[in-house]
Amino acid sequence: MEDLGGGRGRGRGGVPDRGAGAWHDRGVDTEPLDITCPRCGKAAAVRFYGPCDGCRTEMRAAIGGAQRDVEVAAYEPKMNVTPNAVATKD
Repeated sequence: MEDLGGGRGRGRGGVPDRGAGAWHDRGVDTEPLDITCPRCGKAAAVRFYGPCDGCRTEMRAAIGGAQRDVEVAAYEPKMNVTPNAVATKD
C-alpha cells in the first residue's frame, strides 16, 4: 500500500503534522507598529492597526455614552407555536 502521508513526520497530503494546538505557540506580537492613522492621517506608534490614541479619545468623548441597564421584555411565544405534547401531558 502507498504512503499517502508524504513521508515521515508529515500528515495527510504532505502537510507537516505539528500536533494539536501548535499554532498557539507563537502568541500575539504586541510591539508598537509605526502606522499612519486612518482617521487623521498623522504618524502614530500603536500596538494594533486602527485610529491613533488621540482619535480614540476624541471618538469616546463624542460617540461613547454611559453604561446603562436595558429592560428586556418577557418572552411570549407567537400564537402559531403549539406547546410540546409531552410538556402539557397531565
